Amino acid sequence: MKEIKLTDVGRLRNELAKYRKGKKLDIRLFNQVARLAWLGKIVLCPLDPEDPECKAWLLGLQPLAGLERELVTLDEDVNGMPFASQIHVLDAEQGEALAAIFKEGMQSRVRELQALEKRDFYFEKFFNPEKKR
Repeated sequence: MKEIKLTDVGRLRNELAKYRKGKKLDIRLFNQVARLAWLGKIVLCPLDPEDPECKAWLLGLQPLAGLERELVTLDEDVNGMPFASQIHVLDAEQGEALAAIFKEGMQSRVRELQALEKRDFYFEKFFNPEKKR
């Protein structure tokens, strides 16, 4: 964990300013986090919702399980336990992009579940007039 001495007020202000801006993820890591976002496996919230000037985001990652874990490839060198078990501070641009990807994935899954709810498997399989001829 990073240590900041409280006796140096100027340094403390500089460190806080860095956190308020957030950091960018590199391209490879952003793509991996975006996949997790689409699956709904991230926790994302504004760093300081009460400060209108602070545009940074807090990012937490949830581990994949089951079929998702088998099918979604994550680079273990980059996304191993040290990265996944920490909370990250993202800059405004990447935080907003991940929020949009999260929303897109959620909407897509909702559409699929709504279509599944309306689908009639029985009539598709047993009452197909084309098949009986």
